[in-house]
Amino acid sequence: MVKQPVNQLSPGRQLLYFLLLFAGIFIVCNVVGAFGIAGMYGANLLRDIGALNFRNPNVGQALYLLQIIAMTFPIFISSVIFARFVVKEPKDLMGVAKPFPWQTLIVVFFIMMLCLPLIELLSRVNQHLNLPASLKGLEKMIRESEDRAQKLTEAILKMNTIGDMLKNLLLVGLLTAIAEEFMFRGVLQPILYRWTKNQHVAVWVTAAIFSAFHLEFFGFLPRVLLGGLMGYFAIWSGSIWPAVWAHFVNNGSAVIVTYLYQQKKIKINPDDTHTFTYSGYIFSAIIVIILLLVYKNITSGKKQAVNINGEELG
Repeated sequence: MVKQPVNQLSPGRQLLYFLLLFAGIFIVCNVVGAFGIAGMYGANLLRDIGALNFRNPNVGQALYLLQIIAMTFPIFISSVIFARFVVKEPKDLMGVAKPFPWQTLIVVFFIMMLCLPLIELLSRVNQHLNLPASLKGLEKMIRESEDRAQKLTEAILKMNTIGDMLKNLLLVGLLTAIAEEFMFRGVLQPILYRWTKNQHVAVWVTAAIFSAFHLEFFGFLPRVLLGGLMGYFAIWSGSIWPAVWAHFVNNGSAVIVTYLYQQKKIKINPDDTHTFTYSGYIFSAIIVIILLLVYKNITSGKKQAVNINGEELG
C-alpha cells in the first residue's frame, strides 16, 4: 500500500521553498563563517585567503572551518529542515531509515573504482570543450575561477602526516558525502521524480544540477556521470546510504591517492588525465554496465522505494 503524502505541496513549490531555504541558510552561514574566522585569526587572514596567500600558518585551519561552516553545514541542515518542517517526512528522506542489501556496498565500491577510466575520458573531452568566440571573455573568467578554486583545494589537501589524511577523509570524504547526498539524492531527486514521473529524467537532471553546483565547467561531464551513478544507487535501492558510500569512496580514494603522491609513495599524479588507454576506457564501460545490472538485480527483490512525498519511485 502506498503511503499517502503528509504534505500536499506541488513539486514546483517544494523546489522553490527548498531553494529559498538553502539560499537563506547559505548566506547566513557564510557571514557567520567570515566573522568567525576574522574573530579567531584576524581580518588579515581572510584577505590572505582571498589573495591566495597561503604563507600564514593558520590558513589551513581557517579553510577547514570555512568549508564546514559555509558549505557543508548549510547543505546538510537545509535538507534536514526541509524534510522535517516542509515535507514533514524526515525519515523518508530518500530512505534514510530504509534497510538495503549489504551486498550493494561491495558492488558500489567496485563500480566506483572501475569507472575511473570513464571519468578520465570525460575529463579529457571536457577539457577540449570551448565556448564560442563571442564568449571568449567568459571562458577566460571561468578558467581563472577554476584555477583559483584548484589552488584553494590544493591548500586544503596539503597533507604532511597520516593525521592530516584522516582529517581530510572525515571532512572531504565523509561529511561532504553525507551533506551533498542528502541534498541532491535525498531532496532534489525525489522532487524531480514526482514532477517528471520519470526516474531516469530525475536522476540525470539531478546529476546535471549536482555538477553545475560545483562551479567547475571544465569538470562538468565527469561529475555528471558520478552524479548519475549515485542517483541510480539511491533510486534502485530505495536508500540514500549506497549513494553516500559511493560519494565517500570517490572522494576518499582521491584523498588517499593525493596523500600517497605527496609523500612520494606512488608515482601516479592524481591530476593526470592520461593514465589509461582507449582499450581501458572500453573495458571500464563494459564492466561498469555489467555491475550496474548486478546492482539493480540485487535490489530488484525489494519493495519499490518511497520518496519523501510518500510516492513509489518504481
